[in-house]
Amino acid sequence: MNKLNEILSIIDSYVGGSQWFVFLLLGTGLFFTIYLKFPQFRYLKYSLRIVRGKFDKAGDIGDTSHFQALTTALSGTVGTGNIAGVALAIHLGGPAALFWMLVTAAVGMTTKFVEVTLSHKYREQAEDGSISGGPMYYMKNRLKLRWLAVIFAVATVLSSFGTGSLPQINSISNSMFETFGINHMLTGGILAVLLGFVIIGGIKRIAQVTSRLVPIMALIYFVGAMAVILYNYENIIPSLVAIFGDVFTGTAAVGGFLGGSIAFAFNRGVNRGLFSNEAGQGSAPIAHAAARAHEPVSEGLVALLEPFIDTIIICSLTGLVLLSSGVWSEKYENKFQEADLLFLNVTYSETNAEEVENLHQYLIGNTNIEAFTGSFIVAEGVIQNQPTILHSRSVAEDVKVWFNNQPFSGQIDVKNGKLVSRSGLNLSGKSLLHSAPLTTIAFTKSWFGNYGKYIVAVGLLLFAFSTAISWSYYGDRAITYLFGSSKVIYYHIVYVIGFFIASFTDTTIIWTLSGITIALMTIPNLFGILALSKEMKNEVKLFWKEYADRYPGEKVPKD
Repeated sequence: MNKLNEILSIIDSYVGGSQWFVFLLLGTGLFFTIYLKFPQFRYLKYSLRIVRGKFDKAGDIGDTSHFQALTTALSGTVGTGNIAGVALAIHLGGPAALFWMLVTAAVGMTTKFVEVTLSHKYREQAEDGSISGGPMYYMKNRLKLRWLAVIFAVATVLSSFGTGSLPQINSISNSMFETFGINHMLTGGILAVLLGFVIIGGIKRIAQVTSRLVPIMALIYFVGAMAVILYNYENIIPSLVAIFGDVFTGTAAVGGFLGGSIAFAFNRGVNRGLFSNEAGQGSAPIAHAAARAHEPVSEGLVALLEPFIDTIIICSLTGLVLLSSGVWSEKYENKFQEADLLFLNVTYSETNAEEVENLHQYLIGNTNIEAFTGSFIVAEGVIQNQPTILHSRSVAEDVKVWFNNQPFSGQIDVKNGKLVSRSGLNLSGKSLLHSAPLTTIAFTKSWFGNYGKYIVAVGLLLFAFSTAISWSYYGDRAITYLFGSSKVIYYHIVYVIGFFIASFTDTTIIWTLSGITIALMTIPNLFGILALSKEMKNEVKLFWKEYADRYPGEKVPKD
């Protein structure tokens, strides 16, 4: 398992986790922001009108309304990225990572506007009569690059597992187990059955479910988050200062957090920002292509709202919850995951500033520290002559070794800093937390007390399950493009089975895999929309001309 994660991490470092990918993503968004004269700010009020049906026309073709398309796409983006992803970004890069998530969302609003417009324009009717759209269709029908369309469609199928299915149920099952003690497989089994029931009804049933689910889950999460932030009101200003103040300095070591660099905050913030709102990935256009509309730009304007709601509102709430509560830099008792565990060959003290700096430099990749290889004697769960052990990028404390839930006595083996796996053997102790467990603890720091964890559990359940529903549709349309409607049933079967299996799979590997699949979709999509930039600008002009003709007394933006 550790070896597989290492291989995936190497691949991710060259693709989704690399600087060139980050600059490609932000660069595309910035280009269209300037080229189209900041549409995310100038057009926002029109987006709200259109989503309410103002621009609808009798006879518009599609399977869903504007609002249903928006909630379906939102249910695909509002998921573990909003709860676990924000926590992971801050865990890796410090508070400044949240700033870069917000920047990603701001430029991502334009990217989403462009990719949805072009995908809606070149959508098709599938052989079963349903609407099928997405970047693969403008790649095929406009760019005449069938090979690129195939790459995107295959990547979409892979990403439906790496982004939409696997990490969602993994976070749900972990949360259900930690909060209610429900077995991972039981959670996976029940939700897999429900998932199968929903997706077999196609986009119309999916849209009906998400249009009801998204507003409810957003309200529940908002109330819980505000309870934490207001309870810790004295930390609101310091939290905001940390978010914006650490952008150009990096985050100094504080508590159990060993410090974060500018580059790490930037890279992880942008990476997690994309995972959250998926701007540029080309996934949301698949849902929006099904909307009833005669003018593609109108649906693109609806899509402007997605990154704003998903990241600027919901992710900001999560970030302020984590920072104002202080849990992001505190150590908590937890069961260690082997993939996050590293035995060092020497002992470091957190009271020694020089040694803390050495660990910080190691964690951001500037220096190497010798890892331990050999054996340790363990007596009643305590490692004899224990060196420094890192877990979740922090110095682990009060480390205990367990075998079948009993204190272990005997010998454990370590190779290149990694524990040699043995069935029934695990370690626990105090360390930093990340992902959903960190957000769960943060929500207990309010008037709700320990009951706050139920808000996260319910929120995560609704967010992540709705994401899995939407991503099944994205994969569905990709399979339709590749093989036709008749083969979709086989994809649905594999999707539901994979969803179940992921409920008891190591979370670290799934997060790493998701970074790769994101990049495999994003790169072809960004190439495609950049190639059609002039056409996009012309579409915008035609839209505002029609808008002015239909509503002569109303001012329209001048381009």
